[in-house]
Amino acid sequence: MKKTGFSLRTNVVAVVALISGSLFGISSQAAPTASTDLNSSVTAAALAPYVRNVSVHDPSTLIKCKDEFWVFTTGRGVPSLHSKDLVNWERGPAVFTSNAPPWVAEAVPANRGMNYWAPDVTFLNGRYLVYYAASSFGKSVSGIGLATSPTLDPADPAYGWSDQGMVFASTAKDDFNAIDPAIFHDKNGSLWLTFGSFWSGIKMIQLDPKTGKRLAPDSPIYSLAHSDSIEASYLYQHGGYYFLFVNWGMCCRGANSTYSIHVGRGKKVTGPYLDRAGNDMLYGGGTLFLGSTKPYIGPGHAGIIVDKGTNWFSCHYEAGADAGVSGQRRGSPLAVMPMRWTADNWPEVDLK
Repeated sequence: MKKTGFSLRTNVVAVVALISGSLFGISSQAAPTASTDLNSSVTAAALAPYVRNVSVHDPSTLIKCKDEFWVFTTGRGVPSLHSKDLVNWERGPAVFTSNAPPWVAEAVPANRGMNYWAPDVTFLNGRYLVYYAASSFGKSVSGIGLATSPTLDPADPAYGWSDQGMVFASTAKDDFNAIDPAIFHDKNGSLWLTFGSFWSGIKMIQLDPKTGKRLAPDSPIYSLAHSDSIEASYLYQHGGYYFLFVNWGMCCRGANSTYSIHVGRGKKVTGPYLDRAGNDMLYGGGTLFLGSTKPYIGPGHAGIIVDKGTNWFSCHYEAGADAGVSGQRRGSPLAVMPMRWTADNWPEVDLK
């Protein structure tokens, strides 16, 4: 990938990454401690009613089609789940059911078994767009693909996913990793894709709303956030600000996960994003939005949907039932909880 489109902010982080020489190309020093935490009073008892009895991993933003909510998740072929009430969830069809998209074998030869990661979904110009990542663990040879369908309802005659090919890729020569895609449709009509995991952090490119693909082959790659272990970005717009959610810590370790969700905000979609104490997320800033509340360990992959006037915040927990929660399945449970905005325009979960 050409680096001529990188901003100055990108180059600064790249230098830091190269100096460190760690496995992921990032600094070995701990990021600054998050300050002025949000949701610090969340209890397990208050959280429990919003943790669903279904296991997902790396859930997409929730989206509605007709009278049902849908979520897509890591797994073979990009699995889906659907619900009429945000409480009871059923398994739906995968995006890819038989053959892998042709671009994967060429761009990411180590990815086998049609196991795709951390999808995201939006609705634009009469069709649903699902972005997903193909990669292999601990490697930066990765790619983000796109599939589209007129509807999410498999009973609708118009249902059917079309492979739109690769949107963006990273190679072993890049200092970033093209996984964990998150789509953002700005109120001004522009379309953006954030992504990134470890290495030099969270990046963003602009997309063409007509195609869902990169605006131009050499369009800028913006750097938004960096920390020792960072991934799972998500952008949301509210009250004159852009809010950037990210995960810090390590996933995929069950009850030993160190995942936590952090947030900052900015006046421009390209940043800078500052936390509640004014620290730049590009240099390790990030206010703690949601951490572990035993037995619910490792919240990750933020999403927000507004339905009938209620803000719903979604994520998974790396562990819940395997820590002894009665009546819940083992694995990574899906959580869907109400959210509100504080008087000074910061997000908080609103647990009754």
